Amino acid sequence: MSVGHRFLGLLEAAPSHGYTLKQEYDESFGRNQPMKIGQVYATLARLQRDGLVQLAGTEAGGGPDRKVYAITPEGVTELEAWLATPEVAQIQPGVLFAKVVVALRSGRPAAEVLDAQRRVHIARMREIIAAKAEADEIGQLAGEYEIGHLQADLDWIERAGRLLEVRA
Repeated sequence: MSVGHRFLGLLEAAPSHGYTLKQEYDESFGRNQPMKIGQVYATLARLQRDGLVQLAGTEAGGGPDRKVYAITPEGVTELEAWLATPEVAQIQPGVLFAKVVVALRSGRPAAEVLDAQRRVHIARMREIIAAKAEADEIGQLAGEYEIGHLQADLDWIERAGRLLEVRA
């Protein structure tokens, strides 16, 4: 329920209607992949069904009145429990790992897969570093998070390349 928890966090700051919640979500979490408005209302409906948010009123707008949602005391309790619970450290091999395995199993040069991905990762890191200079605090945190993951991938690419060289 990660999206729902994020919504609870946004609603704890202030009641909101769906469109504003979408904007805040996209600004904080979905900069590279904005949320679809239908998912916003489906998530709000689930949170309301589960008693974690409630209707707090309506606001007049250019069209139909907008429903305003607020977090409930149960929602605050759920949010606090989610924040206090560390994530399980689970690493699932991704597409890059799969491509290397397929290359190896099919007799193709896995080093070429690694080299191509290394170039893409380094280019992306440069883009992020340049964008961070203009970013707000959340943008800088997001950039650091992505750089950390890219660096971990680059470290794996280097170790995998050395392992493949030794076995060749």
